[in-house]
Amino acid sequence: MTIERFHIHVADEILDDLKYRLDHIRWPEQLDNDGWERGTELSYLKSLVSYWEDHYDWRAKESELNRFSQYCCHIDGIDVHFVHERGKGSNPLPIILTHGWPDSYLRYEKIIPLLTDPASFGGNPEDSFDVIVPSLPGFGFSSRPAHSGVNNFRVSEMWAKLMTQHLGYKKFAAAGGDIGSGVTRYLAANHPELLFGIHLTDIGIIKDLITATDQAKLSEEELRYKKNASAWIAEEGGYMSLQSTRPQTLAYGLSDSPVGLAGWIIEKFRAWSDCNGNLEQKFSKDELITHLMIYWVTNTAMSAANIYYENSHSLPPLGYIEVPTGIALLPADILLPPREWAVRNLNVTRWTTLPRGGHFTALEEPELLAQDIRAFYKPFRGTNHH
Repeated sequence: MTIERFHIHVADEILDDLKYRLDHIRWPEQLDNDGWERGTELSYLKSLVSYWEDHYDWRAKESELNRFSQYCCHIDGIDVHFVHERGKGSNPLPIILTHGWPDSYLRYEKIIPLLTDPASFGGNPEDSFDVIVPSLPGFGFSSRPAHSGVNNFRVSEMWAKLMTQHLGYKKFAAAGGDIGSGVTRYLAANHPELLFGIHLTDIGIIKDLITATDQAKLSEEELRYKKNASAWIAEEGGYMSLQSTRPQTLAYGLSDSPVGLAGWIIEKFRAWSDCNGNLEQKFSKDELITHLMIYWVTNTAMSAANIYYENSHSLPPLGYIEVPTGIALLPADILLPPREWAVRNLNVTRWTTLPRGGHFTALEEPELLAQDIRAFYKPFRGTNHH
């Protein structure tokens, strides 16, 4: 059960190779006056890439990221990288936060201090958490699965081992969005005895509503969801179809070209965040590039895309979740779930719509999310979890 300290250090060769590639880009053209209608806009991507080449400093970012306490341990054949920051209060509640695609463990970079040390941000020290943020298998600094089958369910089983066997927590909290929401729900469904409650910022894409044939059984809100979700998938779901069916074909371009990777990922940050079409209203160029760097320096574009394939080919069905569930929805997120469906399938004890924010909640609105997480877990405090 050895846990080792982990320190990010990317080899100079990798950075030199990246510089070479950014110096030798072959750009496609774009139709006149096309904007973002057909995907990532050329002029925006050129400006981001020139910033990447001339101003972005990975070494500075690397030492900043190394200020987090990071570790690595071996679970089910995979080296799992995780941040483990201890809370400052008298009895911190342990919480595991799970990210999604196309982000990384850095989805939670800004929220970690707000949860570990609420007192420094005008909060109550009694509301502090021990925060654990792992990188999903095949993402960032966790190792890549060598075999198929590593889906949300399998990851949730790994997280249960990480928290109990490796870190020694008897009971803990769990939260997540995107893939992280799926992993957290499997954890709750299969290990309710380990969890105080779960906190979600979305419920993924609700397939059983989209494929429902008996429309008479659906409420007005559920019918609206079915219609909107089908339209969204037709218009915006290309990435999902590709990653769920042919991730290997896609991976050659994303692994070989930093600009290809940027084009694939940046479009999602724009489409899914509360930025009104202007990325830099929500994210600095440095933030966006650091997300790209996590994929680039680890060469994980393929293994990250692959979890879509696993989830669409090998995921067991999910039953009713009886663990108390807090749901915080973001007005600009994609496909907000119908409340009746959520209440039928999860034990929803808190339902909030935050005043602003999109899919990358913890990056976009860390304070709002931290407040909601603190409020949801308040009733579960005072019980021992070590």
